[in-house]
Amino acid sequence: MIKQNKVVITAGASGIGLETAREFVSTGHIVAICDIDETALKSAKQALPSLITYHCDVSKPKETNFFIKSAAKQLQGIDTLVNNAGVGGPTKKIEDVTPEEWKNCIDICLGGQFNCISATVKYLKESSNPSIINLSSAAGKMGFALRTPYSAAKWGVIGLSKSLAIELGEYGIRVNAVLPGIVSGKRQESILKSKASARNISFEQVESEALSYSSIKQYVSPRDIAKQIVFLASHNGKMISGQAISVCGDLKMLS
Repeated sequence: MIKQNKVVITAGASGIGLETAREFVSTGHIVAICDIDETALKSAKQALPSLITYHCDVSKPKETNFFIKSAAKQLQGIDTLVNNAGVGGPTKKIEDVTPEEWKNCIDICLGGQFNCISATVKYLKESSNPSIINLSSAAGKMGFALRTPYSAAKWGVIGLSKSLAIELGEYGIRVNAVLPGIVSGKRQESILKSKASARNISFEQVESEALSYSSIKQYVSPRDIAKQIVFLASHNGKMISGQAISVCGDLKMLS
């Protein structure tokens, strides 16, 4: 019989987060999610009635602490933390990126993960199957022109994950980063449109170019990412830690 994990997922009301929540629920686990989008939270709850939902901006430490404490109380512990929250950041030349845009991207994509981990570790230390899965990106291992704040944050996620794998290993806590490639959905479409506008070329050109750098020339689906996350959180992944795991169709570069 599969042990029921108590799972917390940030930005869990849409996209990869919601698909990951759905995968955990479908395999018998109990899940609490947070999101900043109240409408999306209501839709997620309708789609998955067993979900425990909270409104939370993970870039705010006090708000995050309250969310994690409340989720842990309702779940009666935490076994798995999935740090999924992030923003795309600006698509601009570096000289045009404002300090506010830079800070916002780093605060959410990297600072939000720190806030969640620091609040969750005490609960994970009490778990018999503790795991942290941090969402990085293909942009976390290669350069990404016009997307420097995002890429810098996602490189930081890998450093965070590898360092914490060492620090927390004595408690049996596994820490890994998952690096999605070009994921289908509205967010990716928006990013490609911004890139097309910045380069003054068509969306179709940007899309074709982006996919051309992948050996498997198609979008990664949110479900592909969700299945990898659920595997890492399971007992089957008990000796996988400190890894930056790409789910990208062998992406060679980002355009």
